[in-house]
Formats: sequence, structure tokens, C-alpha cells
Amino acid sequence: MSQVGDAKEIRSPSADAPSLLNEPIAPVPQAITIPDGGLRAWLSVLGGFCVLVSTFGYSNSFGVFQDYYVLKGASTASNVSWIGSLQLFLMFAMGLPAGRLFDAGYFHHTSVIGSFLYVFSIFMLSLADPRRYYQLVLSQGVGMGLGSGLLLVPTMSAQAHHWRKRRSLAMGIVMTGLQAFPYSNRALESDRIIGSGVGGLIYPIMLNRLIYSKVGFAWGVRATAFLTLGLLIIANCTITTRLPSAKNRPPGPKPDIKAILSDMPYVLVLVTAFLVLWGMFYPYFYLQLWVNLHGLSNNLAFYTIAILNASSLPGRVIPNMLADRLGPFNVLIPVSLITSALVFAMFGAGNVGAVIVFSILYGFFSGAAIAVFPPTAASLSKGVHEIGLRLGLMYFVSSFALLTGTPIVGALYDAGYRWFRPIVFSGVVIIAGAFVASIGRHLTIRRKGSKLV
Repeated sequence: MSQVGDAKEIRSPSADAPSLLNEPIAPVPQAITIPDGGLRAWLSVLGGFCVLVSTFGYSNSFGVFQDYYVLKGASTASNVSWIGSLQLFLMFAMGLPAGRLFDAGYFHHTSVIGSFLYVFSIFMLSLADPRRYYQLVLSQGVGMGLGSGLLLVPTMSAQAHHWRKRRSLAMGIVMTGLQAFPYSNRALESDRIIGSGVGGLIYPIMLNRLIYSKVGFAWGVRATAFLTLGLLIIANCTITTRLPSAKNRPPGPKPDIKAILSDMPYVLVLVTAFLVLWGMFYPYFYLQLWVNLHGLSNNLAFYTIAILNASSLPGRVIPNMLADRLGPFNVLIPVSLITSALVFAMFGAGNVGAVIVFSILYGFFSGAAIAVFPPTAASLSKGVHEIGLRLGLMYFVSSFALLTGTPIVGALYDAGYRWFRPIVFSGVVIIAGAFVASIGRHLTIRRKGSKLV
């Protein structure tokens, strides 16, 4: 991923430099223009899409792995599920150091190292014995988690170097590669249904077809490693930033983590992200089980997650287009409230038509909430020099919500199939997140003097 913009796009400070950086600091030797389009900008969107497909797309396949590992006797289903949880946790938690490295001008180094570590870990997974739990933890949980963590935040942050007025749209398009989060072993009696029911996702289909055929585990995983390598080569060739590398960068403003953490609207965005993501993924993990236990169509159970994923694609683009016009806060709050209301609406999803409508609506609005968080955090930045740190902090905080949310829901649900408790927990914490976001919106309106925030 190249880093240095065209020389003509880097210019000396002028009267509009303060508006670009939006902070009363000493004159900066350079400022950058943000074109809001052009070939380099759209190539960066393409590269970002490839990164999210190869990282989150792969994490979506963990239902396939979990089924296979349990069948091979690696460990219990509960222990095996921690491999996927660890991978996702590290993917988000690494956002903090990766974001700081991005802001410091080490984007190229971070992406190359992250790409190498990620692909290398997949190849190491192909050499692992599926019966040896520690080998799976090291290669898939730790290695792939760290590698993908070095890629995620820099990829999202780079979009802010090319987009200002259409930043939310660009980030939303990139995040269509995300689809959804990995599925829990608790969701169905047969995890193979989880892995194959994703429908449009490449990796789960690939792995199901290869691992359970004559190709086998080792070469099935290697095939996905080669696919991932190709996607990340495209990403490294297309994503660019508009600031020089650390070696060639002149003195300028540097992100101050203390100042960022004293920015109250931003802190409230962190709290909102934690609360909303804490409760959001209950339907993704349990909707298929809900369908099965309520005696609805087996085919419907098979396709519920596919419907959620398909409807999340427009949910990540259309609301983000509105966020560019109305402001990200003005989109985040209503989509979070609607997501919460839909969680409670699960109580009424007692027939095939209701489940289909619920899946479409929940996929759309939960996808919107996921996609609007990065532009919301980025909108509070005082300049492109600190966007990496702000996004990294948000992902770092969110990692703990993702690590603990599903186990809490599982404990509330337990073997007695008590649907009331996890539904209420998920719905209430999302409402709380929307309430916190409304406070952040109020403070941001007072700061900017505009309701379009």
C-alpha cells in the first residue's frame, strides 16, 4: 500500500489550513487536499473491500472450523469456540497500536507485516493437527487475530485521506466486505448448518466443499490461504494515503491520546460503540435456533443468516449516504433505536413470514449501525493526523464488548431456553447506547453550531 501522494496535492499552509485541521495550533509545514473522489480514492475503496473480505470474510467461516474440530476431538465445543472469539478479539484490540502506527506514517510497514503474518498463519493452520487444540489456538486464534488486527484500522483510516464529504459512503462500501460476525456453536445443534447457511460468503462455501471432500483439511485451508494472498496483494497495490511516510514526513501535529480521551463527545462514542455492539449480535447467533425450536421450516432455519447478511449490504451503504448529508450522529441514533426495537420484536417472530421480515429489517439496520460507527468517530477528529488513533481506540474498546457479549447472552439463555432474558439484555443495552449517543450529539451540536452532526 503506497503512501506518498502526488507532489502537486501537497501544498503549503494557506488561509484554509485551519479549516482542514480544525484546531488552533502552530502553523503546520504541510496540509493535504482531500479530493472526495478520483481514481486513487476509488482504488483505495476497492483495496479496503478486499481487506475486509479476507479478514472478516474468513472469520465468518469459523462455524465450519468449529464443527470440524469438535468432530476430530480437538476439545469440547465450548473450548473450541474460544479460538474464534480470540481471533475476533485480537482483530479489534490490535486497532489501538495499529492506529497509532498509521498516524505516525508507518502504514506501508503495518500493512505488509499484517498481510504476511495473516497469510503465514493460515498456512500454519493448514499444517496444524486438528486434534491438537494448542496448535489451533496459536495459528488461528493468535496468529490470524494479530495479523488481521494490523490490517483493519489502517485500512479504514486510509479512506479518510481520500474522502471528506462522502467519507461515510466510502467507509460503508468498504464495510460491505464485512458481512457479519462469526457464528457461535450455541446457535445450532449442527454447526455445519452454520457454516453452509451463509450463502453468499466465499470462505464458508469453499471450506465446506473442500474440507469435507477428498481434498481434506490441509489443502482446503491452503486453498483459502492462496485466495487470501491474492486479495491482500490487490489491497497492498491499491490502498494509498495522502501523507508522506514517517521517514519523509516534516514536523507537524501529532495525535495526543490524552487530549482525545478528554474529548467528551468522542468518549461518548466509545461508550456507545461498546453498548451497541455488546447487544447487537444476539440474533446473528440465535435466530436459527429460534426457528428450529419454534417448529418452523427447516429450510428457513438454513437461510436465516443468509437473509441477515444479504440485507446488511444495503444497510451499510444507504444509511451511510444519508450520514454524509445529515451527519453520522443523526443516522447512528435512529438506526440504533430501531435495532433495539427489532430485538424485542423477536418475541413476535412466530411464523415464517414474521421471521423473514425480521431477518430483512434486522440485517439492514444492524448493518447500518455497524457501518456508521467509523465515520462518526472520524467526524470528531481535528485532522487526518489523528484519525487512525481515534478509530483504533474505538475498535479496541469494542473488542471487549465482542469478547464478553456472546458469553453473557449464552449464560442468560442457558439450557432452559429462556428467551426472555437474553432478548431483554440485548435490547436494553442497545437502547442505552443510543441514549449515550444522543448526549454526544447534543455536545457536538453545541461545539459545531450545526445540527448536521
